Amino acid sequence: MRLGVLDVGSNTVHLLVVDAGPGGRPIPHQSHKVTMRLMRYLVDGAISDEGQEALIGAIRECVEVAESVGLEQLLVVATSAVREAENGEAVIARIEAETGVELDILSGEDEARLTFLAVRRWFGWAAGRILLLDIGGGSLEIAVGADEEPQVALSVPLGAGRSTVSFLTDDPPTAAQQRALRTYAKAVLDDVVGTVRGAGRPDHVVGSSKTIRSLARLAGSVVPGLGGEDRVVLRRKDLDDWVPRIARMDADSRHALPGITPDRTFQIVAGGIVLSEAMRAFGVRELDVSPWALREGRLLRHLERL
Repeated sequence: MRLGVLDVGSNTVHLLVVDAGPGGRPIPHQSHKVTMRLMRYLVDGAISDEGQEALIGAIRECVEVAESVGLEQLLVVATSAVREAENGEAVIARIEAETGVELDILSGEDEARLTFLAVRRWFGWAAGRILLLDIGGGSLEIAVGADEEPQVALSVPLGAGRSTVSFLTDDPPTAAQQRALRTYAKAVLDDVVGTVRGAGRPDHVVGSSKTIRSLARLAGSVVPGLGGEDRVVLRRKDLDDWVPRIARMDADSRHALPGITPDRTFQIVAGGIVLSEAMRAFGVRELDVSPWALREGRLLRHLERL
């Protein structure tokens, strides 16, 4: 069957279309993405009228694409930016009324669990106990466990977009702004380190999300994997070598770097700082980068329930 998942996130509205069936690997058919950077439309914690219009337009565009490829079902999920907005309930009601789609509003813990499921399926049981780090636009999801359902799943307000808007207000950001973000990230992570470590020492550490994939293309290494699939590995020392360099560049200049797409140029520095502090907090020297994340996890969960 042909299924689609529409992810209304903090940075993009992203449609993924796959051909899949129970027990089979979802085969990508089409992807369509509209860059939003919803954080820039927040006014006193509420999504502005301009932001709501942009969001509705992006969803309509993706729904039109979905309808053109003969979907049997479209799953629509919304994450932190819509969920946490002061006027979130009103915005959700307006989106549903004007687009005809029904939003599945995920909690941060739900995001972590679904992404963990996708990562587990990608790396398999041989990966043992997995520690997952997933940096979105609004939040950082952390999960750890040895099964398909993580033992610990949590979300903290360290998304790349949120961190950029809150701390890195200059372009390029000042050294003082970067230090302030590192200090804040360290404090937030210190509050959850004990909970995560209480789930046991991981055998495998995995990073997912476009932010981490972008950083890995810039600072990571490709090594042979199983079944012809290359592994992409990101080491903390290489990340810490690159982050200060891209922080000295303005956003327009970063686009010339490998892996830094136009929708990530403004927030890649914050994403790098957050990832560096998360790896340091959990004692991680290197991580594998997963090509699967939330959207694939949502599709896999749906297939399980058929």
